Amino acid sequence: MSKKLLVLLAVFLMSLGLLTTACQSATPEAKPTDKPAEQPADKPAEPAKADKVTLAIEHFSIIEGTTWSGAHDRAGKRIAEKYDNVDYIFREEVGPDLAVPYAEEMISNGANIVVGNAEFMGMPLKDIADKYPDTYFVSIIASDLTTKPNFIRLFPRQYQALYLEGLIAGALTKTGNIGVVSAFPSVQVIRRQAGFYLGVQDAAKLLNKEVNVYVKYAGDWYLPQEERDIASTLVDQYNVDILTQQTDSGSPLDVAQEKGIWFIGKDMDIVGAYGWSSTDTVAVSFDTRWEVLYNKIVQDYMAGNKNPDTILYMGMDSSMTLADGTKEATIDIMNDGKVGVDAISPKARPEISDEIVKLVEQRRDQMMKGEWDPFTEHAFVSNGTGLDLDSQPVPAAGTTVKPAGEEPTAEWLLSKFNFDLEGLKVLE
Repeated sequence: MSKKLLVLLAVFLMSLGLLTTACQSATPEAKPTDKPAEQPADKPAEPAKADKVTLAIEHFSIIEGTTWSGAHDRAGKRIAEKYDNVDYIFREEVGPDLAVPYAEEMISNGANIVVGNAEFMGMPLKDIADKYPDTYFVSIIASDLTTKPNFIRLFPRQYQALYLEGLIAGALTKTGNIGVVSAFPSVQVIRRQAGFYLGVQDAAKLLNKEVNVYVKYAGDWYLPQEERDIASTLVDQYNVDILTQQTDSGSPLDVAQEKGIWFIGKDMDIVGAYGWSSTDTVAVSFDTRWEVLYNKIVQDYMAGNKNPDTILYMGMDSSMTLADGTKEATIDIMNDGKVGVDAISPKARPEISDEIVKLVEQRRDQMMKGEWDPFTEHAFVSNGTGLDLDSQPVPAAGTTVKPAGEEPTAEWLLSKFNFDLEGLKVLE
């Protein structure tokens, strides 16, 4: 091949290479195959669900056939129904010696809120509060106010509903004699009896009649035979035509039904909840919704609150909504499923003057709004009877301990109210 042809061939091949390179450069750059596909906008994150909570209640008595432990058991069930992440477990007939062993057993099985539903057997729980800092321990207040950051004390203002019961009882009695089958002198018992007694006396004053209230103690909370004997004595020897109780068995109600007199119930709507007797015997009851207090504790626990309120003393102005949508106050008067003035027995209603019914309705409404309280309204004058405390003996009869119109502190009501009100007749 001539030199000239070789040069032409080289030029041709170089031109062909440049053309190929140009064509390659015009091709769009390939995208990396490992780049993720474009994602849609993120959805709002679901709120984190609270940890599992197990509410464990140690009942000092049996549950079935009692109003106190029965009301606590119902509260545990209602809290579990309200929250998907809350379980309720319990032990019955727990004494002080068993409070800690049962608590530790239930903690090992997941319990993180442990309640002693009476002070005498709930107080030992404080001794293990430091050992289990992530557990809430709870005890009823009888008069001791000891707390720790995770040892909570509570009680409802039952005296408010008891005052309304007293208005009804004071209006109903025809003999002018009302009997109370009671457990034993304690701040808790004395305070509740005072609420009832003030209602009776306000009704008596309004109706211009004299009414006596007799109290006789059985010696403990659950003594069915002793309670029956006392109830019979009150009817047969003191001519009472209305019975109520500060004990826990159904014996006083049985006596009222047998004797054909009116009964005033405590702690639960005994007709509506238990089917005990009927509104032919039960004029009204007060219903304690412990779940309102437990609800506050459970919510604090679920929120991770390391410093919850350690003294809870809630009344008719506090409430919660149950799983079924029912809104309920901490305490209220009830009977056969009805609340307020509608709770007054249909058979009893014609025997109660309209002015008393209106007063019951008015005072209940005022207490629901937090505008009125019988313990603020009335003076506290000592009867000279009650319970001597280490730091405070029973004031002499006739002593005005608190004047009318002055609001007593929660601490005083819970731990220092150790005397009966003037005029209450305490039997030996």
